[in-house]
Amino acid sequence: MYNPKSLVADEFIDHQEVLDTLEYAEKNKDNVELIDSLLEKARPRKTKDGVSCAGLTHREASVLLACEIPEKIEKMYELAAEIKQAFYGDRIVMFAPLYLSNYCINGCVYCPYHNQNKNIPRKKLTQEEIKKEVIALQDMGHKRIAIESGEDPVANPIEYILESMKTIYSINHKNGAIRRANVNIAATTVENYRKLKEAGIGTYILFQETYHKESYLKLHPTGPKHDYNYHTEAMDRAMEGGIDDVGLGVLFGLELYRYEFAGLLMHAEHLEAVHGVGPHTVSMPRIKRADDIDPSTFDNGIDDDVFAKLCALVRISLPYTGMIISTRENQALRERVLKLGVSQISGGSRTSVGGYETEVRPHDTEQFDVSDERTLDEVVRWLMEMGYIPSFCTACYREGRTGDRFMSLCKSGQIQNCCHPNALMTLKEFLMDYASDETKKVGEELIKEQSKNIPNEVVKNKIVGWLDDIEKGQRDFRI
Repeated sequence: MYNPKSLVADEFIDHQEVLDTLEYAEKNKDNVELIDSLLEKARPRKTKDGVSCAGLTHREASVLLACEIPEKIEKMYELAAEIKQAFYGDRIVMFAPLYLSNYCINGCVYCPYHNQNKNIPRKKLTQEEIKKEVIALQDMGHKRIAIESGEDPVANPIEYILESMKTIYSINHKNGAIRRANVNIAATTVENYRKLKEAGIGTYILFQETYHKESYLKLHPTGPKHDYNYHTEAMDRAMEGGIDDVGLGVLFGLELYRYEFAGLLMHAEHLEAVHGVGPHTVSMPRIKRADDIDPSTFDNGIDDDVFAKLCALVRISLPYTGMIISTRENQALRERVLKLGVSQISGGSRTSVGGYETEVRPHDTEQFDVSDERTLDEVVRWLMEMGYIPSFCTACYREGRTGDRFMSLCKSGQIQNCCHPNALMTLKEFLMDYASDETKKVGEELIKEQSKNIPNEVVKNKIVGWLDDIEKGQRDFRI
């Protein structure tokens, strides 16, 4: 029985509810009156405090996903862009993954780290090697990372992750520092989530992979990840452990995308119903080629048009949630979906264990093929040339604006009063410390123009002064 307030996975991701939703969507995919009413419902509206958005339920959004009327799809894209601008402006948050270990005891059939793969060399970074990786990331200009690790309670116990976080946060190299470490590790206990919280975790990220339970069990035939309910209920344990920023995601291509989309939104609705705050982020990965993995063996791959539509509808349905796209996707596709609601992207990423320290990109321990191999400097310049503001900001996390506090600011539209100035200041730091001459030239012009767009004169004068201070060598100003 479907119950979004239940703490049992089979009830808040109820299989029959998903099937009923898909049937309803199919019946109404040409219902123009309904489609127009949903688009109107989701449109941003000005309030006395700023801007608000109603979002869409999983059933409402599924109708739009099923709709194949070209002019209505174009309206969806326009609305997604409008919502993105209302809450995120031109900012794009930058990050990079840091792979600590590829030891894993699970048998996931879509991941090269599965324990039956004898081709891939197994590697686990020592704390000294982590230091070298972090310095390499800092020398690129990164301030925000996502820790990645396989599931192995012997090789990668929680103590190893905690020690690694302590190491990462301790390293100050020249003007570099990792100011936010998000963590993407296997589902664990409330006690372990409390330990991660105490260690200063940013966002806890866990991909569901697929919400279709029957498929999930087949795709995860062995190992602790085989337990669908334990995995799906992980976010509730994380929140019970004090982590109020959590990130959802499915691996598109494993199961029918309309099923996954409904399940993803149901999970977000569940978090909102139980904890009063939905996901901080939603990641949008597609299955990609990797060692021992051929994506063509999976029957549910999606093309770029469907992927773009999914991104747009996630933005429309979850207007306040950050949306992430990684270097799994190529430059052209990333450019396309940036306009449709994506708010965070990786740059200069390497998906190998120990991949950053070496000049030549290693491929032997990659989790997936990287489609966008440009440097961070090149990605930053590319974004600025399109009019975006690459942001290295971590201020909300460090000022305690997380969970419901972040969402309340975002839902009122007031978050832009913090994020826009902070983005400009962290971009200025990047330009001063890491950018090529060409990138610096483009960036200085962008900052000059964007500084004019700060509406509050007091804040504007303060930011102009701090930008001058950054020019003189001071760092880490934030609102």
